Amino acid sequence: MKRIFDPVHRFIELAPGEAALLDLPVMQRMRRLRQLGLAYLAFPSAEHSRFTHALGAMAIGTRAFDAIVEHDRALFPNDREIAAQRRLLRVALLLHDIGHGPFSHACESVLGMRHEARTAALLAQPSMRTRIEGLEVDPDEVLGLILGSGNARYPALRELVSGPNLDADRMDYLQRDSYFTGVVNGRYDAEQLLASLRLIDRSGELVLGIDGRGVVALESFVLARYMMFASVYFHHTTRMFERILQDVLHELWPDPRALDPIEEFLRWDDFRVLNELNERQSVAATALRERTRLYGLAAEFNAEHDLRAFEACEAALRERFGDSGVWADSQSQLLHRLPLGLDDINARTVWVKGAAGIVDAREASDLIGKLSGRVYWRKLFVARSHGSIEEARAICRETLVAARR
Repeated sequence: MKRIFDPVHRFIELAPGEAALLDLPVMQRMRRLRQLGLAYLAFPSAEHSRFTHALGAMAIGTRAFDAIVEHDRALFPNDREIAAQRRLLRVALLLHDIGHGPFSHACESVLGMRHEARTAALLAQPSMRTRIEGLEVDPDEVLGLILGSGNARYPALRELVSGPNLDADRMDYLQRDSYFTGVVNGRYDAEQLLASLRLIDRSGELVLGIDGRGVVALESFVLARYMMFASVYFHHTTRMFERILQDVLHELWPDPRALDPIEEFLRWDDFRVLNELNERQSVAATALRERTRLYGLAAEFNAEHDLRAFEACEAALRERFGDSGVWADSQSQLLHRLPLGLDDINARTVWVKGAAGIVDAREASDLIGKLSGRVYWRKLFVARSHGSIEEARAICRETLVAARR
């Protein structure tokens, strides 16, 4: 048994075969992929990697599975089946991020391919399949869990690996990102949430839900996600440098299709991108290398009802600074997934098992009901080369005052 110390989950234990997975080059590459991309330019200690996150997701996912077994042991046919599902879950969580490119999501729009497609290609490699099969785990089932396949044999495991609401990926990254950025907003009641997990029968299918006593913990979980997006993931400095990074990546990869072969894709990581900057003198490359702010934040809007105000400010800024001098950044997230319809028994929401029966989490919690659906963060930037940021902010203030009259 191999033990790895982690600042979030303390000691993480791995079986010999799992430890052998870590030695694969594709896993070691994840040490050179920052979990938060360019967020370290806003939060200097956010240097943690996809590698440590993969270990953390496996650790907390295992705790979640063990808690489910403890409370719902009768729903599993035998100990052998429990052990098999546990192995499958752990391998899937270890490997769930292997398809990421340099600076994670920032490069996907340039390359035109999502990381899940890369994951499928990597899991198809003979060396990877052999290593996974050596753990008595089916590589195809691993891929199904990572991709969230509707044909997954174990819907509850699918939810823990790639579900929209109670996945171990999110359970780890909120705590980990909060710890390494120093932002407390990502903390939630993990102990109570894990202890509340239950298997719930929805017309013959066992899906993941929570005991009614865990509703407050679920609320803290949803709130933590909202706060981390507002404070960290969509921080204006991070977003600005991600925009500059995309210009750099277009320089480095004039033909994105050249990275389609998985062998070429794997040669790229954060370190190589940064090293390539030393050979380039373009405005974008210099800005990223020297942390030069090419844009200034003129205004930001964090509510959907601000849309008209956002558009009015954007129009005023473009009139003054021109289209090339203004960048409008609009981001949104689904904090808690809604069912497709109230009669859809397979709707991917969180089911709550309480005294009144099984209900949607939105019925069990007014807070979750209000936070369900899409939330927005919109920002307006002005290129410093086109004029004064203070003037841009003054234009936005005047526009907003006029709009309220």
